[in-house]
Amino acid sequence: MMHLLLPERIETNRLLLQRLRYEDAEEIFYTYASKSEATKYMSWPTHESIRDTREYLIYAVRGWNLGIDYSYGIRVKETNQFIGSFGVLNEAGKLQFGYIFSPTQWGNGFATEVCKTMMPMLKVQLGVFRIGTFVDAENVASSKVLLNSGLMEEARLSKWFRFVNQNNEAKDCILFKLP
Repeated sequence: MMHLLLPERIETNRLLLQRLRYEDAEEIFYTYASKSEATKYMSWPTHESIRDTREYLIYAVRGWNLGIDYSYGIRVKETNQFIGSFGVLNEAGKLQFGYIFSPTQWGNGFATEVCKTMMPMLKVQLGVFRIGTFVDAENVASSKVLLNSGLMEEARLSKWFRFVNQNNEAKDCILFKLP
């Protein structure tokens, strides 16, 4: 498996990204994982208990060690408040990324700040041939973040993905790639 050479800690102007740890479970659960408005567009089900979050963290820690999933917790530098996560799936050089933030933090430009920091880092990784992601076509805010972060719309795909938190209904999606 091809490992990415990503640091475990990254700083932006306002934020601190750190490799997810088991100790982050409660903050993840209460910040976004248990909130249906936050998880609406996620590919994973809303967490119903802290146990769901702990099980996810077992996967996340293992995924980093295996080189297949690099997940970061995001904190506001000034206050150390946990506000979200950013993750990169590595399929042998084809990278797919995603992010999630507490609804209380939406509209602050944090997602764009993180993406603008991470895209150049991902682009220079050896063996990477593609960087992209997809969103529900109705997720206008995320589409704006991706465009503002230097990605381009590659395709609109009809009934392309079933979002578990939207009754598993097949939804139209927009595929984005980093040129």
